[in-house]
Amino acid sequence: MNTAIDKTIAMVAGESSGDLLASRLLSGLRVHLPQTRIHGIGGIKMAEQGFVSDWPMEKLTVRGLFEVIPRYREIKSIQNTLRDQLLAEKPAVFIGVDYPGFNLGLEMQLKRAGIPTVHFIGPQIWAWRGGRIKKIAKAVSHMLVVFPFEEAIYRQAGIPVTYVGHPLAEVIPLLPDVAAARSALHLPLAAKVVAILPGSRISELKYNTEAFIGAAKLLAQREPGLCFVVPMAGAQQRDYFVQLLAQVGLADVPLQLVDGQSHTVLAAADAVLVASGTASLEVALFKKPMVIAYRMMRASWEIMRHMGYQPWIGLPNILAREFLVPELLQDAATPQALADALWQQLTDVSLQASLQQRFTEMHHALLRNTAKESAQAVLQVMNAG
Repeated sequence: MNTAIDKTIAMVAGESSGDLLASRLLSGLRVHLPQTRIHGIGGIKMAEQGFVSDWPMEKLTVRGLFEVIPRYREIKSIQNTLRDQLLAEKPAVFIGVDYPGFNLGLEMQLKRAGIPTVHFIGPQIWAWRGGRIKKIAKAVSHMLVVFPFEEAIYRQAGIPVTYVGHPLAEVIPLLPDVAAARSALHLPLAAKVVAILPGSRISELKYNTEAFIGAAKLLAQREPGLCFVVPMAGAQQRDYFVQLLAQVGLADVPLQLVDGQSHTVLAAADAVLVASGTASLEVALFKKPMVIAYRMMRASWEIMRHMGYQPWIGLPNILAREFLVPELLQDAATPQALADALWQQLTDVSLQASLQQRFTEMHHALLRNTAKESAQAVLQVMNAG
């Protein structure tokens, strides 16, 4: 089936959410290309599919307009070095997984040199910076999108596009096993469990930790029996998180830190406090009540808050086209406000039932055989190229 079977495939994912999404695509490709060398930049989940990372993915992981400035030269050097390698190598296809600030610039240069490019997960041009569609048209040979409404946007701009469903809708069960998750985490079956996800990036931990754990402290005072579980993306994040707690006087808050296992934590939870991003969609797919919050560097916030096209930033709310769950951003994300909002999510039974129904409908809408459909689209691009 593949005219390019003897060539390599290059991929770049810049953060943990992209690593997970890319691993689903790789699982589909491996069925057809079990021996093909697939390399670039990626994480642990991609490595499980035989991916070879030429740089640690953590080299790229940064968030915010101003936070990237101290790292710009290093990241740009990686991009340039990878570009030169791929121009010499001429892989059968380059696949950029999310991370548009890095990948679109790289894709544009590769496509100009005749290397087919696929971008997996379209940039959220429907949310902000819609003008990027012109750059995308120059950079991307084929776009893979994960939300149904995105197909029409790219097709109208003349960009070949395939809706492949959202990989997380396959990974996450329609009916999470709460008892098994609590057993795995050694949590009491009858306890009230709050999952706290302040972010996987160091910059997110820096700005979210004090407010998120401050809310946990207030909730623990209100209901002493609550269990708080915090999944950590890695050892570096865990060390930094513990250091921050000590610095802001929150080291005494009763938290259970868990290395990885974020899906197990979400399955076990009764309610979730989550940083805005892909994690909020994961919470919705686990059918859990939640509060979405986010804080960032003040200068970045002042710029970004004027750039949105719609009133929502949380993916569950964007997909629902309404505020299904609270969003508390920047100055509004105080410990007291977060605690009050989360308490309602924990105690309002009718709200919980309504959210479960809406999130189940959302899950079905996003459910496709993503690995198979995305792999088929990539193979078609490879053969056409």
